[in-house]
Amino acid sequence: MSETHVAAVCGSLREGSYTRIACERALAGAADLGATTDLVDLRTLDVPLFGRAGREPGDVPELTRRVRDADAVVLGTPMYHGSYSSPLKTALDYCGFDEFEHKTVGLLAVSGGSFPLPALEHLRSVCRSLNAWTLPYQAAVPNSHDSFADGEFVDEDLAARVETVGRRVVQYADIRPDPDTFESDQNVGAEDD
Repeated sequence: MSETHVAAVCGSLREGSYTRIACERALAGAADLGATTDLVDLRTLDVPLFGRAGREPGDVPELTRRVRDADAVVLGTPMYHGSYSSPLKTALDYCGFDEFEHKTVGLLAVSGGSFPLPALEHLRSVCRSLNAWTLPYQAAVPNSHDSFADGEFVDEDLAARVETVGRRVVQYADIRPDPDTFESDQNVGAEDD
C-alpha cells in the first residue's frame, strides 16, 4: 500500500471541463496504486491575478498548502492559444520552490484540436525552473469534443494513457533531480519585478 499523496491541479474553469475529467482519471490511476488524492479544482478557489497590489490573497494559502503537502503533482490544462491556461499560470505564479522543488510532476493537456504538445512543453519548462522532476511520460488528449461523452472518456486507450500519468507519479514520487537545473539557478521569482 502506497503512502504517497498526489494532488492534481485542474487549470480549467469551465463547467463540464474535459480537463477536470482527465485530472480525475489520472487521480484514479494514482489511487489504484494506493495513493491518497486531492483534486485542486481552481474553479472552486479564489485565486486573484498574481501581483495585483492591495488584493487579499483569497484562497492562495490553501492552494499553496495543498500543492506543498502533495508528494507528487499532476498539472492538467486545456490548450489555449498554443499554451497552458491563464488560471493554471496564475496558480503556478503563487507557487514556487517550496511547493515544487524536488517533487515529481506529471503533465496532461487537453485540446479541442490537434495534439496539445506546446502546452505540455511550456509546463515542462516551468517545472524545470522550479527544480521539479517532470515525468518523461505525459498525456495529450486531442480532439476533446470527440474524446468524451456524458462526462466520460469514449476512447479507453486514451483513458488508460491518462491513468498511466497518475500511476507513474506514484511510482516515481521519491525520485530527486540531481544536480539542480540551470533554469532553477536562474529563477529568482517575482521578488524583483
